[in-house]
Amino acid sequence: MKAIIHIGLKPGVLDPQGRTIARSLTHMGFEGVTKARQGKTIELDLSSDNAETAKLEVEKMCKQLLANTVIEDYQIEIVE
Repeated sequence: MKAIIHIGLKPGVLDPQGRTIARSLTHMGFEGVTKARQGKTIELDLSSDNAETAKLEVEKMCKQLLANTVIEDYQIEIVE
C-alpha cells in the first residue's frame, strides 16, 4: 500500500517561490500564467493492509512531522 501526500501553503500565506516561478514563466513568454503556488509531494510505502488504518497513521505523521500545519495544508491519497 502506498500513501501519497500533497503539501502546499495555506491560502493567504506568502509564497515567494511560487511568485518567482510565475514571474519567470512570464519572462519566458508564457503569458497565460497569472499565479503559481509551489508545494511538495511525499510518497510512503506502507505495510498496512487496511486503507482506513493507514490513512489515520499518515494523518498523524503529517500533523507531527511531515507538514507545518500552521502554514501548510495537506491531502492524503491512499493507493492500494
